[in-house]
Amino acid sequence: MRALRLPRLSSLRAFEHPGYFAVWVGALVSTIGTWMETVAMGVYVTEATGRAEWTGGIVALTFLPAVVLSPVGGALADRFDRRAYVALGTVVQLVLAGVLTLLAFTHRLSVPVVGVISFVHGCASTLINPAFSAMLAELVPPRDLHSAMSLNSAQFNLGRIIGPALAALVLSVGGTSWALLVNTLSFVAVLVALSQVKTLTRTAARATQGLWKQIAHGFSVARGDSEISLMLWGTLLSAGLVAPFIGLVPVFAIRVFGQGAAATSLLVTCQGVGAVTAALLVGTLVDTLGQRRLLGLAATSIGGVATLYWLSPTLQVAAAVICVLGANYMMLMSGMHAYCQSRVPRELQARMSSLFSMVLGGAYAAGVWGLGALADRLGLRFVTVSASVLFLALVLTLRLLRPRRFDGASAEARVRG
Repeated sequence: MRALRLPRLSSLRAFEHPGYFAVWVGALVSTIGTWMETVAMGVYVTEATGRAEWTGGIVALTFLPAVVLSPVGGALADRFDRRAYVALGTVVQLVLAGVLTLLAFTHRLSVPVVGVISFVHGCASTLINPAFSAMLAELVPPRDLHSAMSLNSAQFNLGRIIGPALAALVLSVGGTSWALLVNTLSFVAVLVALSQVKTLTRTAARATQGLWKQIAHGFSVARGDSEISLMLWGTLLSAGLVAPFIGLVPVFAIRVFGQGAAATSLLVTCQGVGAVTAALLVGTLVDTLGQRRLLGLAATSIGGVATLYWLSPTLQVAAAVICVLGANYMMLMSGMHAYCQSRVPRELQARMSSLFSMVLGGAYAAGVWGLGALADRLGLRFVTVSASVLFLALVLTLRLLRPRRFDGASAEARVRG
């Protein structure tokens, strides 16, 4: 597969590398299938239970394994060939998706079964995600790392645009079973893409360190670098207080606006449009403002934008605001992820990615379940707006107390030096 050559757009520089482009396309096909399943299962659980707590709980089960397994996944990714490791994990995901599809076609699907499979799928994803992120970093030179991470986020969100639209069509014509079947088949695209990537040559970590020493070393590096620590704290707060807007979309569409799969798909798609647009612009913005200054602006604005989203009076207004929110969220999360990886050597990038995933997954799981549970008791808008305002207040407080550290001027100067 040939790479795209778009040298004038710094945001797209990673596409110039054939291996990266092949994996990006394969991952996009799989992500489209994943979002079809996400929409189908979100609508199914919400309609079957009528409770935001259950919808948020099922989403949380997918991300909960990250709290324990992310560091293990990062260490394993630094010990084995990453391409083969990702391929094995993809096969496991394909089998799990196939089981879910079979249960749906045989009318044996239930909310507890969805919860169990979501948890096991989350375990598999947690173990391979650090390897996937580190593999992408190896497929591009260091100067294109931010482009690679942003485009990977764009791929995820482009799938968020296409997947829900297809899900709405498939659900209306064939039902849940067929949406799950498409997701199962989509994993084949990843395996085909990985076959186009040459085995990456690097020093094997297993020759010098044991697994647990590797994990401990990764934690030690993160703890000793104040910039990485700042990024991880930012990830923790934004994932727990703001990011639950993603998992609670079906609840918002059904409970607040009184609509179902079509409204859920619309909101998810609009978020993806915003995120993809941001991915196309982020390289230019980084070149103009600097990576840390852009992150500071994204962190400052996201709490206010999330508040506006949850206060939207109509579905149309919510669709417009979530587009902006999706752009804001993509810039913040992909930027913090890329920044953490840029501060460590290649042999530590999988472990650093795993720590980022651990914080993101754990905080998001707690946030989406906790806010969902509180929403059942106190009201969805009250709980989600309160969380968004709290995040905004924390960011503004940090800006007042540590303005130079927040904007990262001194940190960027040290990096350039």
